[in-house]
Amino acid sequence: MSIPADPSLIRLDGVTLSRGGRVVLDGISLDLTERRIGLIGDNGSGKSSLIRLLNGLLSPDAGRVEVHGIDAAKEPGALPRKVGFIFQNPDHQIIFPTVIEEIAFSLEQAGRTRREAAAEASGALARHGRAHWADRPVHALSEGEKQLLCIIAVLVMEPAVLVLDEPFSSLDLPTRLGLERLIARLPQQVVLIAHELDAFSAYDRVVWLKAGRIAMDGAPEAVIAAYRRHGAERLAAAEGADPLEGAA
Repeated sequence: MSIPADPSLIRLDGVTLSRGGRVVLDGISLDLTERRIGLIGDNGSGKSSLIRLLNGLLSPDAGRVEVHGIDAAKEPGALPRKVGFIFQNPDHQIIFPTVIEEIAFSLEQAGRTRREAAAEASGALARHGRAHWADRPVHALSEGEKQLLCIIAVLVMEPAVLVLDEPFSSLDLPTRLGLERLIARLPQQVVLIAHELDAFSAYDRVVWLKAGRIAMDGAPEAVIAAYRRHGAERLAAAEGADPLEGAA
């Protein structure tokens, strides 16, 4: 029986995905309705692959992906308008030489005239207290400023969901905390991957992925505590291993 689209949630139903001949997501089913959701897990656990399903960067081998009423299999071209995506490295996202051009580009692609796009981009910068950035060369921005630029460029399109893939990894602590405060104020549903586990303290839900499957899903405090124990146990096992074991 076909499940009707639900505009209030992100749904993954029996999603399986292979990349490079390896299964990276194995039968994932999730209904994500909360406003703030964290994804945690070791490197290679499937986190980045999962969030790339949400805006059509990847397509599942099996199962269904639905994002706020859009069926990814039926309307893949509609997902980028619904889901704003922030990469770990802003240099992988920024393509124009000046700040105003970077923000205006997506608006022009959506049908605004060049003048309309420039005006909206200027307004977006002003709302974030960065009106003076308009003509700055992107290469003159710090890493934190570039990440903020990427967020502003995505938010100007008013997506329903903001997905962030380790956006804090190259930032110093004050810059990271400033971006966390900005994200906390946004009206959009947010799905965040981060290794900085304290970033999830005020989140509604955390999902722990392990080897492409859901290891635990629930309140941040409980899930993070279990994940920390898992990490400590792995570390203790590694430190207790015989360094000569298996040597030829």
